[in-house]
Amino acid sequence: MNSLNEIACFLMSRDNFVILTHQYPDGDTLGSAFALCRALRKLGKKARVIVNGVLADKFAFMCDDLEEQCFDYETVIAVDIASVTLLGDLSEEFAGRVDAAIDHHAMNSPFAKYTYENPQAAANAENIFELIKLIGVEVDKKTADCIYTGLCTDTGCFKFSNVTPQTMRMAAELMELGCDSALINRVMFDTKSMARIRIESAALNTLAMYCNNKIAVIYTSLQMEKDAGVRESDTDGIAALPRQIEGVIIGITIKEKQAGKYKISVRTTDGCDAASICRAFGGGGHHAAAGCAIDGTLEEVREKLVTEAKKALCG
Repeated sequence: MNSLNEIACFLMSRDNFVILTHQYPDGDTLGSAFALCRALRKLGKKARVIVNGVLADKFAFMCDDLEEQCFDYETVIAVDIASVTLLGDLSEEFAGRVDAAIDHHAMNSPFAKYTYENPQAAANAENIFELIKLIGVEVDKKTADCIYTGLCTDTGCFKFSNVTPQTMRMAAELMELGCDSALINRVMFDTKSMARIRIESAALNTLAMYCNNKIAVIYTSLQMEKDAGVRESDTDGIAALPRQIEGVIIGITIKEKQAGKYKISVRTTDGCDAASICRAFGGGGHHAAAGCAIDGTLEEVREKLVTEAKKALCG
């Protein structure tokens, strides 16, 4: 693994960057990517972000003022991507071609030429903030907004167990730099579309409990999403619902992506390892929040997950 200083030196020696986010992009991968893109452009380099999926409306502020840059890329950077499998549809073009990966997950198999991994960071945006300082770029308000978004979304508005004193100091520094913390918090956590309310209600109607109500499982289907009129962004945050039930230690959300293919989100508490559950299916993540993808029927997928969750609960 490389140091952040080595990553900084590498970036300063290169040009014509494309910055990759993970599939189903969230606030941390997007905030990391657009903050880094802005910093590289301030150095006079060409850089653009490839959003790996749909950019939700609530994240559009990160790039609404960025001019399109067309160039043949020379350097590929991955941010907040723990495994090459999380490149999803971008794998065909970029697997084996990533020059540097900057991440805060514990990687099982590094996939880039240069890798910086800092599992102590609550969000990858923490790493990007430190990296931008190392390359000598002043953090403006817009960049601060991107980094703050990464911090707050990956910490559940600073209430998850991954929050450290460093996280809070960094958030304060970003506020001093002018980020719209109150507005970002409201948009990310306190604003829901009517479609979001409908899909949450439908998902809770699928609730199934196991192991004396310590494991809770919900799911959403393509038909449910169609009936609710949702867009991809309307399903953000649903993964938190099952763990919010009193007494639940493992909350599992199963989301149908296409026929026979499911995206899984696992949220845990009381020291239970969410990542260990998802690693059994080729995924990963953090101790309290992780994800994976499983193929099969809904019943098969749910049975596999509950079986693995029971192991984690007993372990």
